Amino acid sequence: MGDDALAAGGLPTLRTVEPHVAARIDLDDPDDLDDPATGRNAATLGSGAVLSAARARWPACDGTVSRVVVGPDGVPLDLGREHRLADRHLRRAVELRDGGCVFTGCAAPTWWADVHHLVHRIDGGQTSLQNPALLCERHHTQVHHGFRVERRPDGRWHTWRPDGSQITTPAALVPAA
Repeated sequence: MGDDALAAGGLPTLRTVEPHVAARIDLDDPDDLDDPATGRNAATLGSGAVLSAARARWPACDGTVSRVVVGPDGVPLDLGREHRLADRHLRRAVELRDGGCVFTGCAAPTWWADVHHLVHRIDGGQTSLQNPALLCERHHTQVHHGFRVERRPDGRWHTWRPDGSQITTPAALVPAA
């Protein structure tokens, strides 16, 4: 498309999607992303045409870039910032990881939970497997009113009240021998 057509803003929208270029670039070897030749890290367009990753980035210079990171099984795991809501594949990955509401002491199952952005989108949060937490409706509301959940590097979840105190559950009782 010509620059004039793009600048005019009068291009058609089809099924709520504005004109765009979709290019798939595998990130197996990020050292070659600027290589002008096709081959490793070549981009595949939606039409099936293959071009260099560097050439595929040219239209993105002035456009919106939508990153979609795909796992080894072909399932999208990271939808970048263009997508606000987790799709069914990302939701399933979060369900498998979290197992239910992650708010301390809650046992709500996955089907009662929302996928909550830990870093809100307005603050630069991504729709990715690293950013969400499953929260039941009650705890999702509480998190938007001052409570906070955080996943530690070891994968364990912790919850804090608005005053900064941590919510804990009592240790399991061990029967006397």
